[in-house]
Amino acid sequence: MKAILVTKHGGPDVLEYTEVADPVPAEGQLLVDVDCVGVNYIDTYFRSGTYPSEPPYIPGTEGCGRVVDDPRGEIAPGTLVAWHDAPGSYAEKVVVDRNRLVAVPEGVEPEIAASMLLQGMTAHYLLHGVRETTAGDTMAVTAGAGGVGLILTQMAAALEATVYSVVSSDEKEHLAYEAGATKVFRYGDSLADDIIAENGGAGVDVIYDGVGNDTFDFALNVTRPRGLVCSFGSASGDVEPFKIQELNKHGSLFLTRPSLTHYVADNDEFLMRAQAVARAVDDGTVKMRIHPPYKLENARQAHEDLQARKTTGSVVLKV
Repeated sequence: MKAILVTKHGGPDVLEYTEVADPVPAEGQLLVDVDCVGVNYIDTYFRSGTYPSEPPYIPGTEGCGRVVDDPRGEIAPGTLVAWHDAPGSYAEKVVVDRNRLVAVPEGVEPEIAASMLLQGMTAHYLLHGVRETTAGDTMAVTAGAGGVGLILTQMAAALEATVYSVVSSDEKEHLAYEAGATKVFRYGDSLADDIIAENGGAGVDVIYDGVGNDTFDFALNVTRPRGLVCSFGSASGDVEPFKIQELNKHGSLFLTRPSLTHYVADNDEFLMRAQAVARAVDDGTVKMRIHPPYKLENARQAHEDLQARKTTGSVVLKV
């Protein structure tokens, strides 16, 4: 089969489109023909070696496709399924753990299904895990027009929360408002002050920051006393070491650096979040925005564009 192979850590140029052996399902796994693959920022961390990975390997963990073979005979061949945790998904075939997939509702396009789980469940655990969001809560969201940002904004708006979205361009501002943001801001030196002024002179209850190092000081400054700084991504690099006393100086802040892994640790929690996302997409609560899909062989370009912030919404490879 054709797949993308990483033989050494580095930039997007290390992504090689080549022929590899078909995967063989182990006990508890299914073989799936891949229709579309979700491309996520974390894929670039593994590719570069920022996060540990051992070449050679096939990148990607998320996608959508049709079951080829279920050794137990419980899932019919041809059933459309989606997954978020199947290593080797940048390929024509992949093996998926049977307890880590969800059936795709009829009418949901493969491009959408391929990218809904990782970003959708991330938004879900941020709003219903890291803390429980209720009507009237106030929040700031950096990278507000990114994949997670747009989904989180829609989910939060449906809960009647106030969302201050931070974006970098006119196009992204439009997308954030379309998703239900209360007010959209641009990055800049006065950003925290501007949001606090819009919020009646008070800091926000929580900031969801997927940018990392470049926005950490802003995150501390925009959050109300005893509020929560949730640093869930590092698009600009990891946050530099700091003295924990800074949290006290800014008002006894709470700080968390969560990951999806720990919020879908058991099968029941995974299924709860996956089904919640699938329902939200199916009933229109969440409208996924898909960047024009790339072909599998153009994975290198997809990574380049993603890291250059040239994409909006979710990035997908068509197989």
